[in-house]
Amino acid sequence: MLERLGRGLTFVVGSVVGGLALAFVIVAVRPDLIRRGGAPVIPVLPAISAPALPAPARVTYAAAVQRAAPAVVNVYTQRLVRERVAPSLSELFGDFLPQTRQRIERSLGSGVIVDEAGHIVTNHHVIANAESIQVQLADGRVADAHIVGRDPDTDLAVLKINLSPLPVATFGRSDQLKVGDVVLAIGNPIGLSQTVTHGIVSATSRQQLGIAPLEDFIQTDAPINFGNSGGALVDSSGALIGINTAIVAKSLGVEGIGFAIPVNMVRGVLSDIIAHGRVIRGWIGILPEDVTDEQAARLGLAQGGVVIANLYVGSPAQEAGLQPGDIMLAVAGATLHSAQDALGRIANEKPGSVLAIKVLRGHRTLEVKAHVSERPRTS
Repeated sequence: MLERLGRGLTFVVGSVVGGLALAFVIVAVRPDLIRRGGAPVIPVLPAISAPALPAPARVTYAAAVQRAAPAVVNVYTQRLVRERVAPSLSELFGDFLPQTRQRIERSLGSGVIVDEAGHIVTNHHVIANAESIQVQLADGRVADAHIVGRDPDTDLAVLKINLSPLPVATFGRSDQLKVGDVVLAIGNPIGLSQTVTHGIVSATSRQQLGIAPLEDFIQTDAPINFGNSGGALVDSSGALIGINTAIVAKSLGVEGIGFAIPVNMVRGVLSDIIAHGRVIRGWIGILPEDVTDEQAARLGLAQGGVVIANLYVGSPAQEAGLQPGDIMLAVAGATLHSAQDALGRIANEKPGSVLAIKVLRGHRTLEVKAHVSERPRTS
């Protein structure tokens, strides 16, 4: 009995020792299988890093503003205004002389320095009737300005200041503008100097808006406010492509419609005013009006055109044999699109030249030759 019990104990002890030895070997080979704190050891996999996303592209027009803004100035004008004073109650029942009082009316606008000699382009309506004009540069300098010349037909004027050195605007090409091009308006809205707004070109060659006798506006949705008139409209590179002039009245519930005079028109006006003190344009003395498509259909025309509604007595047009009621088909070989187009093409002719005009009179097509005179100056 004891012998049997001893063999059993020996077997148990041997089994325990063998199990411990086996466990030691396993732990030595796979230490990661040891339990710590009752929890299995989970092997840690190396972290997988996500690919870095590129930083979003930064859209900025800072370089364009830095190039253009120094040449944009604030224009301050003032004039003496006399106004009638309403009579008092006692004066209503007796003899009295009309009384007036004087006050100084101040206005503000913007302008653009266009050469190192100090010439500044602005709108005619900004300086109209002004008795004194001052301009303030972006760097804070202030100077008195005098009027070199004005052109009400395009609502442009040229001023001059005596300061140096001066920043000068870089002229662009308004004839290369496309609808959708980004533009920046820089000016002095409501007295907030050097304010920049941006938008796009909404349309080109806008005419017959009633703003000026000769119109060929750039339409833009860049915000233009009171005081922006005469300021710069520049492209995304900072080149001058227009002079901000007018907005559609917000009282009509319209926003985002502003107009600028294209720089190609500004070039010609500026050159003439500096050279002659005025703009020299061609004139033959006609008053044209547009013909609607309905009127054209009754006249047997394929589309609308331009009719001579009236002409001045003794004018080159009358001397050439043109008559009221003549339908103008072409000027100098170019087909006309509107009455504004006709006036513009005639204005571009040099005084003293001979202009060929093709008209429809009744059912006959005629071509007359008119001697171009200089366009009379408007006030």
